[in-house]
Amino acid sequence: MHFLGISGSLRRQSLNTAALRACTGLLPPGVTMDLADISAIPLYNEEIREQGLPAPVQTLREQILRADALVIATPEYNYSMPGVLKNAIDWASRPPSQPFEGKPIALISASPGGFGGARAQYQLRQVFIYLNGLILNRPEAMISAAHTKFDAQGELTDPSAADQLKALLAALADWARLVSAGQAAVGKAQP
Repeated sequence: MHFLGISGSLRRQSLNTAALRACTGLLPPGVTMDLADISAIPLYNEEIREQGLPAPVQTLREQILRADALVIATPEYNYSMPGVLKNAIDWASRPPSQPFEGKPIALISASPGGFGGARAQYQLRQVFIYLNGLILNRPEAMISAAHTKFDAQGELTDPSAADQLKALLAALADWARLVSAGQAAVGKAQP
């Protein structure tokens, strides 16, 4: 099984990217995970899209399609997800097809604030309702006071946060297996 991690932050010292890196060491047996790079995706412009998808967008779409599940880490800016993440989702979801359809997705957030990025996660949930992404409801992973839970090198040092991420990843693997089995059963039932 293969996961794709997408960080909604471009900052080198991003707590959310650090959380995704921590996830790569907390995966259940038999699961691998790569991290996508959305930094080269241009601002969405329909005139650009009419000329074809930019290479970084095509790469992201292919990575999403190949993944069995997604782990999206988002900071919270002004009670919402960052524009760079929404931009990447908007580009990746352009018709005629979009790779989020039926894709198991887990959300994580790391924030210095007390809510741990909860509001940004709720906004992402709304976006994926429309895109028919299959959001894992529980367990949730919202790392509050995140600046105290990673060291200067971006290594996760908080055992409670690590346990939270590990539980989320295990549940996502189970969710992805269940979704895959359901999709296979539907495929077999069709003439």
